Amino acid sequence: MILALDLGTTAVKAAIVSTQGALLAWDSEPQSLIFTPDGGVEQDPCVWWDTLTRLVQRLLQNAPELRDSIRAVCCTGQWSGTVPVDAQGEPLGNAIIWMDTRGAPDIAALVSGFPSVMGYNLFKLRTWLRLTGGAPARSGKDPLAHILWLRRADPARYRAAYKFLEPKDYLNLRLTGRFASSPETLALHWLTDNRDIRRIDYHSTLLGYAGLRREQFPDLYPSTAVLGEILPDVADAWGLPHSVQVVNGTPDLHATAIGSGGVNDFQAHMALSTSAWVSCHVPFKRTDILRNIATLPAGIPGRYFIANEQETAGACLNWLRDVIWGESPPPDAYAQLDRWAEEASPGANGLRFTPWLVGERPPVENPAIRGGFHNLSLHHGRSEVARAVLEGVALNARWLLEAVERLAGRTLNPIRLIGGGAHSSLWAQILADVLQREIWQMAQPQMATVRGVGMLGAVAMGWTEWTQLEPHTPVQARFTPNPSHTRLYDALYREFRARYRVESRLHR
Repeated sequence: MILALDLGTTAVKAAIVSTQGALLAWDSEPQSLIFTPDGGVEQDPCVWWDTLTRLVQRLLQNAPELRDSIRAVCCTGQWSGTVPVDAQGEPLGNAIIWMDTRGAPDIAALVSGFPSVMGYNLFKLRTWLRLTGGAPARSGKDPLAHILWLRRADPARYRAAYKFLEPKDYLNLRLTGRFASSPETLALHWLTDNRDIRRIDYHSTLLGYAGLRREQFPDLYPSTAVLGEILPDVADAWGLPHSVQVVNGTPDLHATAIGSGGVNDFQAHMALSTSAWVSCHVPFKRTDILRNIATLPAGIPGRYFIANEQETAGACLNWLRDVIWGESPPPDAYAQLDRWAEEASPGANGLRFTPWLVGERPPVENPAIRGGFHNLSLHHGRSEVARAVLEGVALNARWLLEAVERLAGRTLNPIRLIGGGAHSSLWAQILADVLQREIWQMAQPQMATVRGVGMLGAVAMGWTEWTQLEPHTPVQARFTPNPSHTRLYDALYREFRARYRVESRLHR
């Protein structure tokens, strides 16, 4: 069995997973974010580790019969974060996570220059696209932006850093003492040559653009590489056998693609988590610069997947929950929101919601855009408000799906639905109606990421093969588009796109 660890943005999970991806036991704890006035979003790596230690100890106490069957540990975690560590592996302050925008001015300075295309120097852009498949995001949310911001704003910490690690790689360092990463994990640093999917490495030209050195970054190994035995002190603290092996692992988007069951090319999934994305594995390297979407190295070695991320999805529902109930929401808060939304008719009686609460990435790159309610009137109540939020996220997902299908070169149907938001059958039906695609609500949808990294660990240890995994990811329910709602949602989608054009002129 595999001990699968998932370092999410708002929750940490630990699970014991069978060789075929069955969840035998699991536990989780929420974790908080640290916001700074200048656009920073951070977390404490020491808190990550303490939380994981509690989770694993509790998990093994509650399932002691499984302890001796654990042969490997495999980690996933939030992608696009930065943990600066010293030569002893100690973190130098807080981790900078994927929501942080403080490096936007540094990226603007890096990518600009004449001749310019969409704010990028034409010659640099051409090199980034040719080598990596993409380019640094001007939003400042990529790890490259974090590092450049540290160099400018906190030079002492920058100079003290022996390595800059992704969150998943920091966990592996604590588990094994090794500074290691994988090609797909480092992709959003925009420092690696991804043209040959089986021979990815750092590129001197890209390092030179950023003024960075190769030795500031970890060595790259496949996601399925076995890094070695768990450190004895960690094994003792967690209650694991000393012989447990640590597998390199992969970030959350990549693990989720595996855990959705869509391990073959063009088997699409949509994640409804804090953020959202529509993705699938593909057999090619391709970029759509106008829509900010590219294919990047996947968690399955030798494969690409379509990388994108809608900034807020479940976060919109979390925001609504907190507005209504404050710091003490009832245990069934999401179920109540679902019941209220179900009371409203499709279209929410004219109330509209745009989900751009912290800007947007694909299919547009606009960190300044802001969302909100539109057409709000005195006759709208909690039912319309709740339904409008669900519909607004779905309409934005339709925009994203169009861009993804254009890049994939085909219609993607069905779409596997995963993430915490996938528990809502109403939201699944709304997505089917808005996207006009069959939606498969996967069983235990909030566990797709941890299941996926458990599956990866099983493949890495030689206990199964990728081709054997799809039948072991059960579908809970299937939702087909309701033809009576098609015309309404087509009109709402046209209105949604028009509203973005208006809002984008106000927020630049």
